[in-house]
Amino acid sequence: MKLIQILKVAVIPVLTVLSLLSASNKVLADYLNSQGIGGNSRYELWSTDDNSYYYLKVWSSEASPNSEPYYTIRAFTSTGEALIYFDCKYTKKNLPECRNVQE
Repeated sequence: MKLIQILKVAVIPVLTVLSLLSASNKVLADYLNSQGIGGNSRYELWSTDDNSYYYLKVWSSEASPNSEPYYTIRAFTSTGEALIYFDCKYTKKNLPECRNVQE
């Protein structure tokens, strides 16, 4: 009988703490900021949970919505920088900002 009480006192709090830690890790996730289509490509623009950087996921415009992205481009410092990159590289727009886009 005492073994069951000890298990209740020891195991239940440990499992509770582990489940709370697991839940808090799930809250820290990336966020979809926008999505769109340009040229022959479509994109999703994501940010980290703390908005420290942004990244693009790029597909062919004909790809299935559930398919893996063809490219994931990371480490943009702003949404504007990421969208300019998409416009310059994938829609082939001739914007003044395209001169500053890294290959």
